[in-house]
Amino acid sequence: MLRRLLDSPWTYYVLAGVLLVVAVLSQFEFRPPARPPGSVDQLATLRERDDLNVLFILIDTLRADRLHAYGYPRETSPWMDELARTGIRFERVVGQSTWTKSSMASLWTGTHPARNGILRWGHALPDTVRMPAEVLREAGFRTTGIFRNGWVSANFGFSQGFETYVKPVPNVAPAPTRSPRAYEKLQGSDEDITFPALEFLRTYGRERFLLYVHYMDVHQYTYGDHSALFGTSYSDAYDNAIHWTDQNVGVLVRKLDELGVRDRTLLVIVSDHGEEFQEHGREGHAKSLYREVTEVPWILSLPFRLEPGIVVPGTVQNVDVWPTLLDLLGLPALEETDGRSLLPEIQAAARGTPPEGNGLPPAFAQLDRRWGRPELDPDPLVAVTEGSYRLILATAGEEPTLELYDHASDPLEAENLATEQPEVTERLRARVDTYLAQPATAWGQPLEVEISDLERGQLRALGYVFR
Repeated sequence: MLRRLLDSPWTYYVLAGVLLVVAVLSQFEFRPPARPPGSVDQLATLRERDDLNVLFILIDTLRADRLHAYGYPRETSPWMDELARTGIRFERVVGQSTWTKSSMASLWTGTHPARNGILRWGHALPDTVRMPAEVLREAGFRTTGIFRNGWVSANFGFSQGFETYVKPVPNVAPAPTRSPRAYEKLQGSDEDITFPALEFLRTYGRERFLLYVHYMDVHQYTYGDHSALFGTSYSDAYDNAIHWTDQNVGVLVRKLDELGVRDRTLLVIVSDHGEEFQEHGREGHAKSLYREVTEVPWILSLPFRLEPGIVVPGTVQNVDVWPTLLDLLGLPALEETDGRSLLPEIQAAARGTPPEGNGLPPAFAQLDRRWGRPELDPDPLVAVTEGSYRLILATAGEEPTLELYDHASDPLEAENLATEQPEVTERLRARVDTYLAQPATAWGQPLEVEISDLERGQLRALGYVFR
């Protein structure tokens, strides 16, 4: 019997397969990344360096309150938690829309939707926009973007400044995955992002680089674990997907360690929007502007460890991300941004003192609820956050609809105070009016692009329905 096993080629195929599985799984083992210790005083000197890289990780549809680092009791995110613990975590971050294309246009340009105009399905950024990847490429960075979400495709203007900008071919034989969203058929998994990202790092990791990876498995509730770690419900699957994507993040961090470039890399974790789980009677996103779909994480891991890490209080915005990164890198700022560098706020948080100046400005989010219905008039929704208060204004129809919430006493936005606190309501409504009255950006109106049948099919695979 033993002799037959030794003579059979299938024995060696099986052994090879087992070794391959063990090798792959070992890459997902959690080990804290090794970096030298540092202090907040070194932040101001980063701009003097000419060797810094940027690994920019966008985790689509990731709401902040589902990460352990943001207070979630489940340990969904050990790698991201460690990056936050020894880096910088922004306590409260508002994404500028709950629909990917609009939100990402704001994040990359540092401008609000009211000014950049990217609000509907056919809108695209014109090539007159100056994008962060262009700034970094001109500074000598190798620039590569790898994505799976069709809303950030090159035809919508998001490839500007990238030498390579690709949507990878799905793995023919993906890892075991589970998703309760059976009607969504986006092929492959985030491994299809991680593997080419590893290849990029292997090839160019010792040069100066910007690597942008846009993960999608949280959006799809897909995970590659062989067991349902947190359960099998709709909400549990979302947490399982976060844990799976977190492991992919860990693989990239370990590659940086392996290459010996972790001590010269800024690693950024952000998201475009969150997700609803019936908190206000809906599931999904791109339908409302409540807290669960607008508040996202922002974790910044530095080339050195901070012990303890810094938590930046107050409400900031995704439009602040690239102004902050370019300031840290000592590179030219983007044009006429609505966001600003938060380096003063970071330094103040490290000192435990209030930042100088007038404090953080109001944070805005905007959604055209008819973004996928070009034959219909717009149905705008705008939210403004100032201090503990948040106003959501719907302007379609003869009478606007107003919702006011006080997060100090009502973090879940369950009690509308618009009629009980008219002074606060009117003050914040005036903020919205001023926001909507702003002039357009210097690059003008967005382009109108046709979406092919193939592209529509790819977007339907993400769960978007067009009529």
